[in-house]
Formats: sequence, structure tokens, C-alpha cells
Amino acid sequence: MPAKKAAKKKSPATNHPDPKPLKLTGRGRTLSSKTVFKGRVFWVTRDEVSEPGGVRAVREVIRHNGSAVILAVDTRTNPADPGILLIRQWRHAANQFLLELPAGRIEPGEKLIPSGRRELLEETGYRARKWSKHIKYFASPGFLSEAMHILLAEDLTAGQATPEDDEKIEIHMTPLSEALRLIHTGKIHDGKTLIGILFYASLHNARA
Repeated sequence: MPAKKAAKKKSPATNHPDPKPLKLTGRGRTLSSKTVFKGRVFWVTRDEVSEPGGVRAVREVIRHNGSAVILAVDTRTNPADPGILLIRQWRHAANQFLLELPAGRIEPGEKLIPSGRRELLEETGYRARKWSKHIKYFASPGFLSEAMHILLAEDLTAGQATPEDDEKIEIHMTPLSEALRLIHTGKIHDGKTLIGILFYASLHNARA
């Protein structure tokens, strides 16, 4: 007598329709805004807002003019493994020394690349003949308005740094391979530096 075929199990029926994807359009509106703190570098506002999707809320925002981040690269010494200009300084908020790309606030009315030139010269003494804009990102858009702009600076010339009185900065010209090793071993914790170095590594590989 032939063996009976095992009955196929039926999948449980579902009566739940696929959810419709949410599509948000338009822009948010600020209904009211009050400055609750004003400091030397940033200020804080408490805003009543109406946002896309029908959200009405109170948002507290740290306001900042934005920053220029300088990815200064030396390709002349060793084109196969270019040098990345890093600085090391104490960061009170992080409670540790950090290795970083040079960066600084864009002053009111200041253009982006002139801001980058000024910050690079002040913090490191380096000048660059070739500048280009590459990345804009928001460091923490949930509560911080600061936009970070990564500029690629090439054809470098070393000089004398003139940092602010409260800036004590070590300068480290670091081969790209070493900078990547520091990232992959958890030695670099600064966001703009992680983004800038990894971006340049992909750009360098594409050029090779």
C-alpha cells in the first residue's frame, strides 16, 4: 500500500493589510521662539513648532553658526600613503584628549573656505593652495543646529601656528594607513574626524 503523502502545513491566514508607508511633505513652522541662554560660542532657544505630519511640540535647540572642518592632506611626501594633518587637544566635555581634524566656528558673515583657511593657519600654521568642498552633515540634529562642512585642503606649506590662549594643540602629520589603523582599533573618537578620514580613504582608493 503506497505511503500517504504528508499534508502540507498551511500558513496562518493574516487579516492585517500591509501598512501604508508614511510620506511627509512640506516644512515645519516655528510658532514662537525664546532665547533662554546666550554664550560665547552658541545660544539656546525654546521653540514652539508645528512640524510635518501634524506634530506640534516644544523643541529646545542649541544654536550655532556652523563649523569648517579641514581635511588637510600631504600627497607630496608619499603619494601612496598620504599624510593626514591631525591635532591632539584636551576636550573638557569629553574629559579626555582627542585626535581630531582641525576645525572651528564659521564667524557671522564669514564665507566657508576663508573660514577654513583661517582655522587651519591659526591652529596648525599650515597653508593650502588647493581647497574644495566635500561633505556637509549635522552632528546631532535632534537638538543641535550646527552644520559641519568638511573641506579638503591640498598642496600644503608648513608655518607657525597662532592658537587662542585657551588652545593647547599638538600637531601630528599622520599617514593615512596609520589614521585608518587608529580608527579600526578604537583610538579615534571624534565624529568629524571619523567621517573625514573614511571619506578621504574612499576618495584616495578611487583615484589610485
